Amino acid sequence: MDFRLTKEEASKKEAFETFFESEMKNAPPQFGSGGLEGVYDTEEGFAFHKYMAGKLAEKGWLSMAWPEQYGGQDASIMEQVIFDEARGYYSAPGVDAFAVSMFAPTLMAGANEEQKVRLLPPIAEGRAFYCQGWSEPDAGSDLASLTTTAVREGDYYIVNGQKTWTTGAHRAEYMFLLARTDLESKRSKGLSVFHLRMGLPGVQVRPLLYMNGKHVYNEVFFNDVKIPAEDLIGVEGEGWALTRQTMNFERSGAGGFSGAKRYLEQMIDYARNTTRNGQPLSKDPNARRKMAEVFIGAEVGKSLAYKIAWMHQKGDFAGLITAASASKLFSTELAQKLANYATEMMGLYGQLEDDPDAPLGGAMSDLYQMCKGATIFAGTNEIQRNLIAWVGLGLPRLKFK
Repeated sequence: MDFRLTKEEASKKEAFETFFESEMKNAPPQFGSGGLEGVYDTEEGFAFHKYMAGKLAEKGWLSMAWPEQYGGQDASIMEQVIFDEARGYYSAPGVDAFAVSMFAPTLMAGANEEQKVRLLPPIAEGRAFYCQGWSEPDAGSDLASLTTTAVREGDYYIVNGQKTWTTGAHRAEYMFLLARTDLESKRSKGLSVFHLRMGLPGVQVRPLLYMNGKHVYNEVFFNDVKIPAEDLIGVEGEGWALTRQTMNFERSGAGGFSGAKRYLEQMIDYARNTTRNGQPLSKDPNARRKMAEVFIGAEVGKSLAYKIAWMHQKGDFAGLITAASASKLFSTELAQKLANYATEMMGLYGQLEDDPDAPLGGAMSDLYQMCKGATIFAGTNEIQRNLIAWVGLGLPRLKFK
């Protein structure tokens, strides 16, 4: 494949970078170093997220890769990757990943025309914010074993059950929900996808706070919640196939690699301006080796993200399963390496938070505590390795008697 950008793509890249560099100067102090905590923990952070969503919608950038008939620009997948790179580099909010990157493609793949016309425009216009109703207390990586039920009664489905680790449920207006519509079915059979308004009677959201008190995750309980039958997405009982498609949309990963590159640039600046044992830290061979490893990892990750775009353009959708898993696995483990190396280089200063003397604004302390979770959510890295082995390499599954 050719890694060089066309003139048009290079122009788009410059426009994206100029926009994010300018707009991120408007971020409130409560947004901090960004990420999930920046978006969901405070009212000010979420307000900035909504502000950025409006700005991106004005330019048509939330939906640029969508078909024109649904408010998109029919932009290439490569343009989307370039956009994700620029946004990730500046840790910019504004893209509701659950709505834009996951539920919208699901709608285009499985919804009827009325649902597409009703549900896609608010997402493209930056007016609809979603959460993901997948994980349950006993169904995380083994999502197919979920037990939340949706039973048809006349013009409604009656939903009962529980979801957990639901990111941003306390801020979201809507949820895309996976529930069991065939109570006699097992695992992936008999599951269905629904569009759910979070304000419906019987929906209860309870916080699951981080150890530092930040509010990102939640438990969501459903007690006889009535979802209109018109909000069933796709065919009843065939929701697992739609969900599999959604999983692949979730894991392209371009923004994570560009974000790592920016942190690396800040680490290099820190090393150049920090003296240890009478010389700049940047001259320490061990520090140089660690920074070189992260640089190489970020470049490898970029090539993985670009490969995914290339495979999309070629129509190699079967290969995307393996490539997306590889990208997710590599990006999350690169983040761990980055956080470990940075905190080692900073020593005790790397543990400072909300302090004027905290290197990189305390971002590495946050990343150090968060990076392990990234290898678990969106499908554990062990699951990703299994997918690469089974689907990509054709290796047999182990069978236990």
